[in-house]
Order: sequence, then structure tokens, then C-alpha cells
Amino acid sequence: MTRRHWQVYETFRHHYERAAEALSEREGDRRVRGLTVSKRQFERWYGGELKTRPYPDQCRVLEELFDCPVDELLAPARPEQSSPPRAITNTPTTTTSAPALSPRRFAPGRTAEPATRVGPLAATMDTDAWGDPGIGDRERQVEMAARRAFRFGSTAEGSTVVPETLAQLHDEVRRLADAYPRLPLPTLLGDLVEVQDTTFRILEHGRVRPSQAQELYLLAGMTSGMLSKASHDVGDPRSAMMQARTAYICADNADHPAMRAWVRGMQSLINYWAGRPQEAARYAALGTAVGENVRGTTSIWLACLEARAYAMLGDAGNARAAVIRSEETRDAVRPDDLDSYGGILTFPRVRQLYYVAEAVVHLRDDPRGAQEQAAEAVTAYRDADPEDWAFGDEAGAHTNLALSRIAAGELDGAVEAVRPVLDLPYEQRNFGIVVSARRVHNALSDARFLTSPAAADTREEIEEFTASPTASLLR
Repeated sequence: MTRRHWQVYETFRHHYERAAEALSEREGDRRVRGLTVSKRQFERWYGGELKTRPYPDQCRVLEELFDCPVDELLAPARPEQSSPPRAITNTPTTTTSAPALSPRRFAPGRTAEPATRVGPLAATMDTDAWGDPGIGDRERQVEMAARRAFRFGSTAEGSTVVPETLAQLHDEVRRLADAYPRLPLPTLLGDLVEVQDTTFRILEHGRVRPSQAQELYLLAGMTSGMLSKASHDVGDPRSAMMQARTAYICADNADHPAMRAWVRGMQSLINYWAGRPQEAARYAALGTAVGENVRGTTSIWLACLEARAYAMLGDAGNARAAVIRSEETRDAVRPDDLDSYGGILTFPRVRQLYYVAEAVVHLRDDPRGAQEQAAEAVTAYRDADPEDWAFGDEAGAHTNLALSRIAAGELDGAVEAVRPVLDLPYEQRNFGIVVSARRVHNALSDARFLTSPAAADTREEIEEFTASPTASLLR
């Protein structure tokens, strides 16, 4: 690293991300596309502070970047060596038992973004992988032109709304809903605000037929619902609830029971993470009531939200009843139009496993069952299909596993479980992940671990991690 003048974190991260992109293209492995490295991980590698071997995909990218075996890269420095270590030839990487967050969790950072595109209004990369920086400039020009065309198209039709505008809005909302669980907020926020503004402007000033108004209100409700989640993700529950109330009004005007129920679910989620489990349970119950005839996966989400809220309250009876109801609802589910949008608007099985595991961990009455449930959720996210994967929920699954191991006195296993979370870059440290990490910190402050160096080191890392959340990038 010194020989290449990569001692600065931003410089190393830029080259590391480009190497991950090149590896993904050459081997056709989507899992390593977008893999990045946190500042803390960079400092451990550069400073020789390794306590565990990097995860297998990190090893692959390091070997791609330096063209030598990872064991030599991480071996003690040899000042007498005048030439680079020998090159590798298809050297296999050693696997590790440590449960790692799926590499695809690492999405574009603020310095260099991978080439994965998520739509015509998506943020573009600064350079192409190993390529001409001018390509990034041209992509930005194309992106700016697409934005301008979208704005012009939504206003040039005068006071009448035509199908092209509605089709474009549907496409944008579908793209954003699909991308939200997988990409960090800074890459999506501008587009969310723009789509919401466009739908509001058309509803306020356009000449809209009743059927079009219903569509527009539904789209406005979806976008406001996602912005409610965005406000929550930056730790602003007040703004999150304001957006959610607007989303509910839009869903009501659209006469869309599933959207009404989904918004109540979002209000439950906001209150849960804000430390108001009683309100969280109440909103989840309201969602179940307004969505009595809803058969899509929103109904499963509401049951899981109730289970989690009641478990936090220590109400084991209601929590377990809600878990059973979620399983019964899954068996009878019939995907609806919200499910067809995917992403944040649907509730896949893997996410259900995470919620149930969190409820069981909260109850603290079944230590073995809590570990088994949490481990199942971690494994499910590791193997999840791309459309079902979510970096925030996977991080939550890991912190639940850490908490269950702490409760069992398994400190080394807990540190191993939380390690991938602490390696997340700033732009993926949303409010829910930060709260989950603090729960691990609090658990490690138990008297059993106060004299443990490993526990002290992990507490220190968590303090550093929570001091730099996603919200700090948006100020």
C-alpha cells in the first residue's frame, strides 16, 4: 500500500471498489459487485491489527487488487524484500466460519460508485471500472438529461395528464421501492423527493380525471411512505411520522386498503425503533384492522411488527400469538399489487425470519431457541435471492445473533457475529442499525464482561460506529 501511495483511506477504498467491480465482471459473480471496505477495516489491515482473517470475498478482492496471495499480504512485513510478492495463479481462498453480511450489502459510497445502475434517475459512478474517467462524465451528462426530460415531460402536457406521465411515475416508484432495501439512502433520497414533488404538483395543478387521481394518490402514498422510512433512517421520527400521515391521507384518497395497512405498519416500525413499543403495537393492530381483507404480505408484516413490539414490552403471550398468526397468514397469502412493486413494499420470508428472531431474543425466556432463530435468519440472508435481500435487516439479524450469544455467555461468538455490522460504511449506518449496535454495546456492559479485553475492544468499536451514522452524511 505504501509503495502505491494508498495510505489514505479514500484512495484505498476507491481502488478496492474498482477491483471488486473488475472481479465481478471477469468471474460473473454479482455478489462481489459493490463490495467496499470501512475505514476501521482499512486501518486494521494497514496497521496490522488483524484479529481474524478477512471474509472469503474480501480475500478474493485483496488478491485481485494486489495480484498476490492474501496470506502473503497479511503476513508480517519483510523490509528486506525488494520486489513485490509472487503473483497468484488461481489460488483458492480459505473459508471461515464467521457469519458475514452478504458482500452485495456494500453499495455505492461517496467517493467512487460501482457500475450497477438502478434506473434513469439513479446516481451514476465517478469512473467506470478500470476505465476512462471520461465515461463517468458522459454518464452524468446522460443522467442530467434524463432528469430534465422527466421534469419537462411532467409539465409540458399542460394541464392535462396523459398516460406517458403516469407510466413514467409508476416506473420510478417501482424502481425506488425495489432499490430501497438494497442501496444506501444518500443514493436514493434525491430521486424520492423529486418523484414526490412531481406527483404532488400534478395533483395540485393538473387537470386530472378521477381514475388518474386515484393512481396519482396511490403513487404519492408510496413515495411519501418511502420518505417516511428515509426520515426514520436518519433518526428523525417526528419527520417520519409527518410523512407517514401524508402517506395515509394519500392511501385514503386512493381508496387502497393495502396501502393504508402498509402505512400503519410503517408507523409501527417508527415507534418501535424510537423506543415506544406500546405505540408500535397499537399501530400494528390498527393496520390489521384497516387491512382486514388484505391478503398480500403486508398482513404478515403487521403480525410480525406486533410480535416484536409485544416482545419488547415483555408480553410473551401476545408476542407468541402474533408469531403464530404471522405463520398462518404466510400460508394463506395471495400477493397483491404492493407485492408486485417488490422491495420495501413487500415482506419476503427471509425478513419474517429476522423479525421473529428479534421477538424471541427480546423475550429472553428461551436462550437456545433465540440462538437457533437468530442463526437461521443470518443464514437466510446470506443465501437470500437478490430481490429479497436488505442490508439493514441482515445487519439486524447479525446483532440479534450477537445478543443471543451474549445472553448465553458466548463472548467470542458474539464478537464474531457483530463484526460484519461494524464494518458497514457510513452511508449504510441507518438509525435502526445504530440502535441495534447500541443494544449489543449495552449487553456487553454486563458485569460478566467488564474485565474482558475483547468486550472492551468491541464496546469501543461500537461507540466509534454509532458516532458516525448515515445522518452525518446528509447534514
